[in-house]
Amino acid sequence: MDTARLTRLRHNLEMRALMLDAIRNFFRSQGFLEVETPTRTPSPAPEAHIDATPSGQWYLITSPELHMKRLLAAGYERIFQITKCFRSGERGRLHNPEFTMLEWYRAHAGYLDILDDMERLVAEVAVKSGKELILEYAGQRLDLTPPWERMAVADAFEEFAGWRPGPEPDPDRFNIDLVEKVEPRIGRGHPTVLLDYPAAMASLARLKPGNPGVAERFEVYAGGLELANAFGELADAEEQRQRFMEESQRRQAAGRPTYPMPEPFLAAMENMPPASGIALGVDRLVMLLCNASSIDEVVAFTQDTA
Repeated sequence: MDTARLTRLRHNLEMRALMLDAIRNFFRSQGFLEVETPTRTPSPAPEAHIDATPSGQWYLITSPELHMKRLLAAGYERIFQITKCFRSGERGRLHNPEFTMLEWYRAHAGYLDILDDMERLVAEVAVKSGKELILEYAGQRLDLTPPWERMAVADAFEEFAGWRPGPEPDPDRFNIDLVEKVEPRIGRGHPTVLLDYPAAMASLARLKPGNPGVAERFEVYAGGLELANAFGELADAEEQRQRFMEESQRRQAAGRPTYPMPEPFLAAMENMPPASGIALGVDRLVMLLCNASSIDEVVAFTQDTA
């Protein structure tokens, strides 16, 4: 690596350290408890397009979500965690098989409360790291000042892809158009929040009261980066079991490995309070604030250099 790239990497790693401090200070000031959960699990959540990395007879976590929700069920009402996650086969400009995730959960909070957290967190981290709320990323001016633009998924598809998805759209068409037609048109000039995904894309989110055709789920995009994915959390163990079984069937049909059912999590769901939570990619937030075009510019080691 040449001297200029080494100098830039050092600067970005110093910025990363400041940002991690700012993240922890934000949550502590809001009364959150920082927790640590296992990085190995016998049963990762089955998701159709995410492959867990084997670790002996177990797996490295793809997310700390299931363990953190078990803490919610045990009575921990405001929790956050910064942890390493692992996803097999994910490598590219925005991906490394090992990456850093920030997740936080609030009992008795709606998913729009989590969005408010997200907006305030990003603004505070930027300022505490010595950045302005109006910055340059990937050759564009980006204003992080809250509140951010909000668009319903159905409205975004109608405007940018020419069709309006219902509760159960064709998953291939939906995902292709999301990546190729919708995502390139949002998050430009200011972050965009895509709200209320089709019910079939609910994953671990609850369906919206009064409008069960959509799920209480949002994703945040900024400067071409997908930053975060949030849910109003599903708290129905039987419905969650059914969704896991459907995801496992999709994995099996696609020739992907299947995983044991996460029984301890499903048992804990019997005590889950109403809650909302979010997963934010720390590496991508560092990229955004450091004007970095690749994850390689904001981590000390990648899969290729470890």
